[in-house]
Amino acid sequence: MTPSLQDRIERLAMRLSELDALLADPQVAADGRRYRSLAREQAEAAEVVALYRRRQARSGDLAAAREILADATADAEMKAMAQEEIEGAEDELQRLDGELQQALLPRDPDDARNAFLEIRAGTGGDESALFAGDLARMYQRYCERRGFRTEILSESAAELGGYKELVLRIEGDAAYGRLRFESGGHRVQRVPATESQGRIHTSACTVAVLPEPDEEEELQLNPAELRIDTYRASGAGGQHVNRTDSAIRITHLPSGIVAECQDDRSQHRNKAKAMAVLVARLREREQGQRQAQEAATRKALIGSGDRSDRIRTYNFPQGRVTDHRINLTLYKLGMVMDGDLDELVAALQAERALQQLAQLETGVA
Repeated sequence: MTPSLQDRIERLAMRLSELDALLADPQVAADGRRYRSLAREQAEAAEVVALYRRRQARSGDLAAAREILADATADAEMKAMAQEEIEGAEDELQRLDGELQQALLPRDPDDARNAFLEIRAGTGGDESALFAGDLARMYQRYCERRGFRTEILSESAAELGGYKELVLRIEGDAAYGRLRFESGGHRVQRVPATESQGRIHTSACTVAVLPEPDEEEELQLNPAELRIDTYRASGAGGQHVNRTDSAIRITHLPSGIVAECQDDRSQHRNKAKAMAVLVARLREREQGQRQAQEAATRKALIGSGDRSDRIRTYNFPQGRVTDHRINLTLYKLGMVMDGDLDELVAALQAERALQQLAQLETGVA
């Protein structure tokens, strides 16, 4: 363990004592939001400190066993026991070091949230819209595998199939944390169904994944800055779509950001869902502005977050998918398009963890 990590843990142990005292304060307990935030911080700090204390104890055991092994007066049985203790302590210390490093990594509270996933057709015309439909199915099947629930909030279908635009709400444990790396440009190389000459075309879609805001931490929006329009829902849904203005479109006038929802028969529920999407987009905009200076000086290992970035290529003739951020190529395109994203997600999460660990060891984090 590096001295910088050890120093960080010692400071965390002192902070844990402060948190224990704060959480016992009745005034803090009366403030629900602050109490929850401190309780979450306390739980994370307690996990790290408990691992560190265990590591200290096993380090002591290892030192004592080595002394016995080096003691010329110790009998053979004692030395055999000491050797066994050394091997066990060394193995456990190696495991504890790995767990400590993992526990020390900065945690994004957004990772635990539900997510909004937006897919938009880009260059490539009809083929891009068809690919947007393929991506939608890929993500829906991935969510089925993970036990996540998906819900279409709004869609704009293309004439020949697929989507010009689609917004999904994904509900499940750490949905955003698992899908956050999908934001960016997705490129497809294949012979389109509309191609009569058999030529390979390149098309693209953009994907954006946003964390669903916590209702208790939502931005305070000025009603005077919102324009709310109702309109008649389109697409599947029964006869009601022809006679009920239940669809909602909300425009945030200062920023021009728009959110809409048309999947429910209830105008009230559509409004609530559209408002949640709007808040998520505004939060993303604010976060992007805060991180703009950092992004200018240090590009994140997992990509800049710019939606125009080409993050992944799906090459159908070669049956491969390549994630350009981590130079990972898999020759299992069919499985990926069927929702088997686990290997890609795990590799991206591991790359992020390596970057965070490097920052911890150099004191940057």
